[in-house]
Amino acid sequence: MAEYKIYLKESIQKDFRIIPKKDLQKIILRIRALARDPRPPSHEKLTGQVRYRIRQGHYRIVYSIQDKEFTVWVVKIGHRKDVCR
Repeated sequence: MAEYKIYLKESIQKDFRIIPKKDLQKIILRIRALARDPRPPSHEKLTGQVRYRIRQGHYRIVYSIQDKEFTVWVVKIGHRKDVCR
């Protein structure tokens, strides 16, 4: 299987600033793992959207997958209580 290319929406930089460094490192590793498997066993499809969500500790990573282009777009990272379901 080909690896997917990861893209981050520009607003993700704002999300990164408020996340503690110890959590941020784990989040970045989790995002990088999406290149190998964009639909890991723990992923959830968001209702009524073409987006998915994975967990990393108390944080949620929301992303979309474009299978034809082999790309993953990360659109939001936030604390579990702040990210839409």
